Amino acid sequence: MTTDLQEQAAAPDENKIIAERRAKLTALRAQGIAFPNDFKPQHKAADLHAQYGHKTREELEAEPVTVVLAGRMMLKREAGKKAAFATLQDASGPKADGRIQIYATLDLTGEAAMAALHHYDLGDILGVTGTLFKTKTDELTIKATELRLITKSLRPLPDKFHGLADQETKYRQRYVDLIMNEETRRTFKARTAAISSIRRFMEKNEFMEVETPMLHTIPGGAAAKPFTTHHNALDMQMYLRIAPELYLKRLVVGGFDRVFEINRNFRNEGVSIRHNPEFTMMEFYAAYTDYKWLMDFTEAVIRQAAVDAHGTATLTYGGRELDLAKPFHRLTIVGAINKFAPHYTNEQLHDAEYIKAELLKFGVKPHAHSGLGALQLALFEETAESQLWEPTYIIDYPVEVSPLARASDTVAGITERFELFMVGREIANGFSELNDAEDQSARFLAQVAAKDAGDEEAMFYDADYIRALEYGMPPAGGCGIGIDRLMMIITDSPNIRDVLLFPHLRREE
Repeated sequence: MTTDLQEQAAAPDENKIIAERRAKLTALRAQGIAFPNDFKPQHKAADLHAQYGHKTREELEAEPVTVVLAGRMMLKREAGKKAAFATLQDASGPKADGRIQIYATLDLTGEAAMAALHHYDLGDILGVTGTLFKTKTDELTIKATELRLITKSLRPLPDKFHGLADQETKYRQRYVDLIMNEETRRTFKARTAAISSIRRFMEKNEFMEVETPMLHTIPGGAAAKPFTTHHNALDMQMYLRIAPELYLKRLVVGGFDRVFEINRNFRNEGVSIRHNPEFTMMEFYAAYTDYKWLMDFTEAVIRQAAVDAHGTATLTYGGRELDLAKPFHRLTIVGAINKFAPHYTNEQLHDAEYIKAELLKFGVKPHAHSGLGALQLALFEETAESQLWEPTYIIDYPVEVSPLARASDTVAGITERFELFMVGREIANGFSELNDAEDQSARFLAQVAAKDAGDEEAMFYDADYIRALEYGMPPAGGCGIGIDRLMMIITDSPNIRDVLLFPHLRREE
């Protein structure tokens, strides 16, 4: 973090630099050559390194290679007025192979281009045409025959040795962070690779990608507090989507047996290193499957995404190994408490009043309507959840906290539901779907009662969804995977904002 005095000292210098650069732009405008749009690069730095980086100086001299490339100037080193070196960076590689050196000389590049280069600033985007050669230090370099300014940068880049010192500035000015920080570029290329992997995996397994509404008349599909908005033309209150679940299951009713959506959701809740009000999930539904099938399938999806984004299913998070190649563990809620908080007796874990008293010690005040299952879940969240480092499915959630999940046919009071945890946080939630319209209607009514009792996250009654179920939905399984949290783990990022290109922040003062 910079101090106020440092900022005050830096501001005049930066303002002076900006003024100087604006003056240069004014001169370019006068010449009619500001912001040209006729330069078409034909090569990328990473491709040139891959194709020619291994060749010797003699081989490149024997078979000259002409290249046309554009990039942002990150370094410049002048040797008088007759020669200069510069380094251009393009989008072709997250590592140093996304940069390439250029060499300009008075004889080859020309007097006008050399004079112009002298006035170019770091951050300017240049276009270069030339031939490849290797310097005495064996660095692949473009010997420039033509050099043009494509875009004038009006603001100076951060100091190359310190970059963006303030983490909030990195999030707020992601465009500068991406220019300066190789690790940031690598993180977001990994995110794209993971999402592409998931999409390929789903399509390979005969899932159809669909799109469902982001504006809902009734918020549903999750226990969450929604954002509200107003539709002027229809003169009605609407809600930003908290989950696509009920719409995706309408499609299963309609005969699409396997559907998925990589979706944006919005929840008007807290912000933390693990929570952002706008987030990405991949949610999918498969007819004629159940939660046991879902666990195996979800495990395979996540493992393949890690391999495609990271190169291996063996990860390191916060300096500790995490192996996604091994089968994921499975525990019940009570089983997890027994494992990580073994001082509780079986009698205590089935005593609602005792658990209420324990929760108060953790600063948790249960809802008045909470039953034994909900209380056990709350105790699990306080005692065991943070300790689930290895990938672990917590199974058999109580009916009262699972309003959309199918009840167990063999054990009263629980559902065929799981949540997947790793490194102490929830990554996925899935269950055998409730396809009994009358049971679902009763569950919705119980949620309405909970909302009336003060539970802001309880669900609304969705009459149209009940009507859809009354037409008949085949037995099915469905699951949602939190893409942002998964990417935190794959890229070893401690904060969810590290894997969001533009995270939400407080308004700048």
